[in-house]
Order: sequence, then structure tokens, then C-alpha cells
Amino acid sequence: MKNGFGQQAVNGCPPPLSPCSRAQGNVYYKIEKTATAKPIRTIPLHQIQIRNLEFYPPLLLAPMAGLTHSALRQIFSGFGGVGLLSTEMLSAKSLPTENPKVSPCLIRTVLEKPLSYQLLISTDREIIPAIDALHKLHADAIDLNMGCPARSVGNLGAGFSLMEQPENARRIVVEARKRTQLPLTAKIRLGVELDEQALKAFCTMLEDEGIDMLSVHARLKKESFARRPRWEWIAKIKEWLRIPVIANGGIFTVQDAKDCLRVCGADGLMLGRGAVVKPWLFAEIARDLYDCNIVEPLVFLPVVYGNFTDLVNELFRPERRLGRLKKFTHYFGRNYKFGHQLVSSIQGSNSMEEARERAGIFFENNT
Repeated sequence: MKNGFGQQAVNGCPPPLSPCSRAQGNVYYKIEKTATAKPIRTIPLHQIQIRNLEFYPPLLLAPMAGLTHSALRQIFSGFGGVGLLSTEMLSAKSLPTENPKVSPCLIRTVLEKPLSYQLLISTDREIIPAIDALHKLHADAIDLNMGCPARSVGNLGAGFSLMEQPENARRIVVEARKRTQLPLTAKIRLGVELDEQALKAFCTMLEDEGIDMLSVHARLKKESFARRPRWEWIAKIKEWLRIPVIANGGIFTVQDAKDCLRVCGADGLMLGRGAVVKPWLFAEIARDLYDCNIVEPLVFLPVVYGNFTDLVNELFRPERRLGRLKKFTHYFGRNYKFGHQLVSSIQGSNSMEEARERAGIFFENNT
């Protein structure tokens, strides 16, 4: 089968694989060594279990608005190595009225499992209808967004603002825990400023009230992606809690993943923008760090891009397609020395047909 650029699709993503073929139920450890061969930290090679959900490798997809929809999740699944997939952040207020057959945030396929649904929520009053809707959607886990620093989200009293309103956050977690037996997780940042006492109080509160796993973006509220993540603070959180702690932020290569785990000793890693740039990054990390039996990815960039374009066309209504292609291209273009030309070309396109034609010209000149 050929994609829209005329290349054989087999040269892009490999066929869907199980995330990892290692035996379940056992714990292994890999000793990472420095140049002087001194062990500096062990990387746990074990599955994560939160309530009735088990997954391995401990590699999670970060929720990202406009990106972690079904099309990109299928690309990730095709390469393999993802332990737990995620939706985009979903408004708890509007979720109960969404049509899962047409909503770009809710469309999914049978290949996309296990799948966590992230809720953007501002009050415990929104919990009951939102969780009831997620039960009907057969969610595998529910994540509470407590880390998004966007002003538009903060104005709603959601995202990071919940870290600034710990009692409101507590009420939300308590109500959610009452309403569901599904794994309940949360994603946070380190705070407005570095305050160990406040951060410890917030994290232990989440655990005490029923959060099953905590993902930590290792930056402060106002720190941009350009700032080096503070992985050493995740090590502190890991010491405070009994539940699994997942490290997020600044992971773009296998070496980044190794460095992060050396510093913080997290139970797993959550990949975001780095995986959008290189959708095969999960597979590389799973194979190199977690001993997964995954074939080394055979990557032909035009085919990966074409496969994504085809999936967007297949899954979404016409008015929902171009924006998602533009957002993906913003990151994927970084694989090319002159990727900014691809990005600007697609950003200037007025239709999927025009974007496809412009992308084809770029790939002919840069492959």
C-alpha cells in the first residue's frame, strides 16, 4: 500500500507491535555505568501496576493539546514501545456532551490501548458527569491535569492553578476517587517557585486522597521549554511517595532518558514533544533501556509524514484536518536541516491538498 507521497508504507512505520515482549510479573535491574565503570544508579526494569492496569515498558505518552489524538497515537503504536497512551486534555465541562464518533479528541481505534484520558477540571462539581462519560468510553485510566500553566487554562481555575489552590485540588481528587475504581493519576509541575515544603505537602496530599500514580513535569510554572528540567527534584518526590512517580520534561534522545533516570530514579518516563519530533523515540528507549524485543525502527521520514497525513484525512472531518497537520509539522520538521522550510510551507497552506503537494516538493528536494 502506498501513502499519499507514492512511497511504500512499509518503509515508514513497522506494523503494530506489543509494547514489549519481556516476561510480565518480574523485576529486573540494569546497572548504568559511568566512563570509570562505577555504578551510579539502577534503572528498574519492571512493569507498572496501578490498580487493575499493568503496563510495560514504563514509558508514557504525555497529553498534548492538538497532538495526542488518534492519528499520532497510531503512529506511536506502529513503532512500538509505548506502555501507556494518552488523549489530549479534555474539558470536564464539555466532555459529557461530546460525540465520541466525531470529536477529534475522543476518536480512537482498538490499537490504542491502554489509553488514559486526561481531564481539565476546575471544580469537584464537574467530576460526576465527566467520569460517568469516561466509563462509557471504556477509559483505561483517568488523569487529572494539575500542571498546565497556560493563562487561558488558569483563568478557568484549572491546570496549574489547582496547585495554587490545594484544597480545591483535594476536593476534586476525593470526589473522583469516590466515583471510579479506575486508575486515577495526576500530572503536576514543581510549583510557582522552588518550595520543598509546599511541594511535599501537595504531593503527599494527592497520594493520601487516592492518586495512584504521579507524573511530574520538572519545571516551574513560568519556566519555558528552553530551561533545563530540574530532574533532581523528581528524586525528592520519589523519596516522599509510595506510588509510582513518572519523570517528564526534556527527553528528546535515548541519552536524555538515561540521564534523567540516573538523576531522579523515577519509576518511568513520560515523553512529549521529543516523541512528536521522532515518533520512533519510544521504541528506541524501550529497546535500549528496558530490554524490549523491538526491531530497530526503519525510518523513512517522508513515509512517516505521509502516514500521518493519511490518518488525519481518514479520521477527522475536513475542517479539523489542516490545523492538526500544521501542528505536527511544527515539530516533525526538526528532523531536517532545512525543516523550517517545510514548516513555513505547510503553515502557509490553505487546504490539505495544497499542504500535501508542498510537502511532496520539499521531500523530493531534501531526501
